[in-house]
Amino acid sequence: MRFKEKVIHSFFFLNGVLVVIILLGIFALLVFTSIPAFKEIRLSQFFFSGIWNPDAYVKPAYGIVSMLVSTFLITFGSLVIAIPLGIGTAAYLSDLASPRVREIAKPIVEILAGIPSVVIGFLGIVVVGPVIAKIFGLHNGLNALNGSVLLAIMALPTIISLSEDALKSVPKSFEQASLALGATHWQTLIKVKIPAAFSGIIAACMLGMGRAVGETMTVLMATGCAPAMPQSFLDSVRTFSSTIAIELGEVPYNTTHYYALFAVGLVLFIITFMINMASDIILHQYRKVTK
Repeated sequence: MRFKEKVIHSFFFLNGVLVVIILLGIFALLVFTSIPAFKEIRLSQFFFSGIWNPDAYVKPAYGIVSMLVSTFLITFGSLVIAIPLGIGTAAYLSDLASPRVREIAKPIVEILAGIPSVVIGFLGIVVVGPVIAKIFGLHNGLNALNGSVLLAIMALPTIISLSEDALKSVPKSFEQASLALGATHWQTLIKVKIPAAFSGIIAACMLGMGRAVGETMTVLMATGCAPAMPQSFLDSVRTFSSTIAIELGEVPYNTTHYYALFAVGLVLFIITFMINMASDIILHQYRKVTK
């Protein structure tokens, strides 16, 4: 029995080590492939310029500020939509929904998480985009608002599932004490359970944010992909991920442009890693408190 336990322990340990090695390998690949870019591109230009025009014949420009602003603009818009809907749905499923409704709604949320991003992109082109264009009097709806709506749809399953788990993990004694003091179920949910599960809900929202930041196909199809500094949600935008997807397949190997795209990928990797790391730390602290 002890030998069997050691084998199982070793198996899971090796899997964990393998994941870490793969992550470090990806990071090392991005770092070492990005280094040649900075032999030709000044760091100040790359990190503080908003002009990305690598095809210019006289003086190519490699500035990521417009992409950075576009990425966070769409992410912020998606969170503004997804967080209230996600937390509200999670609260409904955990405390208010009947068992029958919960049995139907939970699979639907899980199915939503499995819909391919390209299908969500088609939804943005065919349905959401024309609606936005009609409401705001635009020629087309391929803009940051369209991308925000679609990314909100994609982030919802993560926020709903993790927020519901956080609400369910609040000790029953909290709810019973609140009800015993005369509070209604609604007051208990709003003033006791959600504040008690707040750290877990924040972690869920951050993981949803990480999902939105790294999305490629949806924003590639539905945001217009204009490489310019956006002024509002009604402007076309180009994010980090869509820039890499558009240009990497066409760029000549071992050129400054080629290496610059890996540098963009490195920046995106670091941003996503930091978001996921922060959410994991928050979730870990929440679990320690609830124990």
